[in-house]
Amino acid sequence: MLRREIGASGISCSAIGLGTWAIGGAMWGGSDDAASLAAISASIEDGVDLIDTAPGYGLGHAESLLGRAIAGRRDKVVIATKCGLNWHHGKGAYFFDQYGKKVHRYLGADGIIHEVEQSLGRLGTDYIDIYITHWQDATTPVDETMEALQRLRRDGKIRAIGASNLSPEDLEQYLRVGGLDCIQERYSMIDRGLETGLLPRTRGLPISTLSYSPLGMGLLTGKVTPDRVFSGDDIRKDNPRFSIESRAAVAGFAEDLRELGAGHNLTVSQLVIAWTLRRPQIDFVLCGARNPAHAHENAGAGRADLKAEDLATIDAAARRHLTPHFA
Repeated sequence: MLRREIGASGISCSAIGLGTWAIGGAMWGGSDDAASLAAISASIEDGVDLIDTAPGYGLGHAESLLGRAIAGRRDKVVIATKCGLNWHHGKGAYFFDQYGKKVHRYLGADGIIHEVEQSLGRLGTDYIDIYITHWQDATTPVDETMEALQRLRRDGKIRAIGASNLSPEDLEQYLRVGGLDCIQERYSMIDRGLETGLLPRTRGLPISTLSYSPLGMGLLTGKVTPDRVFSGDDIRKDNPRFSIESRAAVAGFAEDLRELGAGHNLTVSQLVIAWTLRRPQIDFVLCGARNPAHAHENAGAGRADLKAEDLATIDAAARRHLTPHFA
């Protein structure tokens, strides 16, 4: 399994990480707890020790499941969780409703101190490896946020500090204060704004990039057929990226990659993840898994041995089918 370090924190972990947004259930049409627990175990057994979660994934449900899954083997995993989305008070800016609760963006020191204790309890641990501000809060100065995070690091409750879903202006504020070990941002073949947005600003700095949604919420697996129906609160239900036209474009892309995949014994999903891992400044790729089969498939991408000509083949297929449709 390919391994890398988180910034200058001294934390080393698998370059493939398990993302647990869908495991939380909310916004993904529900989830199966037994399958989720099995997916976490399968990931760990396959050498994926970076596991990313957040209180906002099902109002603590994903964290609680992760806590159950790692009981007795905390030392086998590197946990990344987040702060800044809470439903405990009305401070900050309203963001969305979930399970009848109003969720706000708030990164004030009091909110962070409260949230970290809640997360530690759900996870069944006394420290968090990577603590990330989930969404940015315009009502709180970054200085206050970072002061609270630095205090938690000095106290041993967290080991590294990250920030997610940043604007260039947000990033500049964090860089001014200092102490950031990583950023976590959406990045895939159809979401490449990071290349011209934040990455030029972190180039040469000891700040790692954790990319999420490398498969475009499942679209780039090539498995989302035209007859697939998304129901309930699944956020893909009304997403234009999952239109029949989009699915057709991805089907053409997947078909172009099947021969390459067969030669390496890799699926289309694994090729896409492996390609993402080899992009400049993309250090870690967080992949969702709702069952052991998904987990095993994702982990296999961390062992893929792709040559320059293989990456060129993938690039060419993306230009033919994806760039015209998703640019």
